[in-house]
Amino acid sequence: MSYIEMESRPTTAATNGLEKQPQGQLDNDKVRTENVVGDGDAPSEKTAEQTYPPLRTVLVVMAALYLAMFLVSLDRIIIATAIPRITDEFHSINDIGWYGSAYVLSSCATQLLFGRIYAFYKNKVVFLAAIVLFEAGSALCGAAPNSVAFILGRALAGAGSAGVMAGAIVLSIPLVPLDKRPMFQSMLGAIFGVSSAIGPLIGGAFTSNVHLTWRWCFYINLPIGGASIVLILLFLHLPQPPRSHALPALEKAKRMDPIGTLLFTPAVVCFLLALEWGGTVYAWNSGRVIALFVVSGVLFVAWVASQAWLGSEYATVPGRIIRQRSVMAGFVFSMCNGGVLLSFTYYLAVWFQAIQGVDALQSGIRSLPFVLALVVASIIGGGLTTRFGYYTPFAIACSCLLSIGVGLTTTLQVDSGHSMWIGYQVVAGLGMGFGMQMSSLAAQTVLAPPDVPVGASLMFFGQGLGGSVFLCVTQSIFLQKLFQDLSTVMPAEAARQLVNTGATAIRSAVSASLLPAALVEYNKALTTAYYVPLAVACFGIVPALCFEWKSVKKAREAMMAGQKPAAATTAKNGEDASSAV
Repeated sequence: MSYIEMESRPTTAATNGLEKQPQGQLDNDKVRTENVVGDGDAPSEKTAEQTYPPLRTVLVVMAALYLAMFLVSLDRIIIATAIPRITDEFHSINDIGWYGSAYVLSSCATQLLFGRIYAFYKNKVVFLAAIVLFEAGSALCGAAPNSVAFILGRALAGAGSAGVMAGAIVLSIPLVPLDKRPMFQSMLGAIFGVSSAIGPLIGGAFTSNVHLTWRWCFYINLPIGGASIVLILLFLHLPQPPRSHALPALEKAKRMDPIGTLLFTPAVVCFLLALEWGGTVYAWNSGRVIALFVVSGVLFVAWVASQAWLGSEYATVPGRIIRQRSVMAGFVFSMCNGGVLLSFTYYLAVWFQAIQGVDALQSGIRSLPFVLALVVASIIGGGLTTRFGYYTPFAIACSCLLSIGVGLTTTLQVDSGHSMWIGYQVVAGLGMGFGMQMSSLAAQTVLAPPDVPVGASLMFFGQGLGGSVFLCVTQSIFLQKLFQDLSTVMPAEAARQLVNTGATAIRSAVSASLLPAALVEYNKALTTAYYVPLAVACFGIVPALCFEWKSVKKAREAMMAGQKPAAATTAKNGEDASSAV
């Protein structure tokens, strides 16, 4: 069946079955429906009819979602090559850790909250508000007169990015049938991966340009984000919102889980700060780092207890969602992929700059094999999932290929040729591309429509958390190993200074006679650091194997036939929930 045929076919099976029930049963269903957490503007199974917009409209709206996703993903890492120039201008070397972490902290801390917001407020309005928040943060960063303003802008942009990432999934649900969705959503994963890989390339191009400067790393977001807003306003027309949007304002506020938010947000912030500061700003055994870990642990335990106490209707993450096998597997799988993606791309760029002696721009160009392979694999994976229905095989292929690609990277030497570092990137890129969106597809397949926003937010939270955690672990191991190895060929003080100078300065900081030995030791430290993403990639096979073998095609067919999908979850109050449509 073609997309054009699907878009003109109403999905009335659920309502036809409802119409045949006695009036008393209808009343009971009405009560139960009102108690279900809403799914934004996406219609629930009890909506009278659901039709999908024309393909041309879908393409325009999805293009707007792709633009927004590209911006928020790019902004996470584009700053990497601009930080030295920013610290020079603001004379703020002590704030360097906040420039990268402020964005990640606010994004992770608000990701689950946005999942809840999408469930109770108009999805289009929430998504546009998230873009505006991101744009405001970008504008503040670009125009920042000092370090404090810049950090505030990064925090605002990070919070906006959380809403954009969750919204890109939520808004695509009423646009595309479930069995056609992999084809469209695979590009979201490709865009996330591509932006992570080429971010330093774009940042380096702006930073090295005397006319544009580092501020255009953020100004560039304004026109592109504006285009996304215009397209959404003009072309996105969502179905009738669910009853949850009609709840009283006070009831909506209660269902935002203010208690859980007050516990969860500082727990995430303290945990990520401890990882950011440990081994760099402060020693791992310092009182501040230990205190942050302890406070984070206590708050997280309190948050878990609050979720159990509040129950499904008022908890940020209802127990029925996180206990679902594919959702839990998808969360862990997303953490693994996020951790491998950032660690792999970040330290591959360091290898190019330190070992091969190229600048940030050339480093980005040499990372293109990974980017191209990721895009190709994302398109192939999405197309084949649409064709055959099953996403689990591609999650397994992702972990296997990713493990092989990252494992091969640990064998790189100072004199490794083009065929090696290009081939290794291609293998890793194919693996990453196959798995980028499989967690989200799993959530949409096995969860009821009201639970999909929270499920999608969980996947993005896992991806962001995994990236932050494992990048910090990789960095800590790399710095420790680098100092130890360099100390074998030069005095300890000289080794410490070289570690602090950065990858691009090694050739100017080391004498010509000592440079070959220093490069060998630098390469040893880098390949040792790659054992962290290698271990994470290998572990990713476990959650990949734990995905249920559910078909997006069969879930769609079951809904069209008026049957209750086998993958549907059961809410706390006992209502039947259908598979996402």
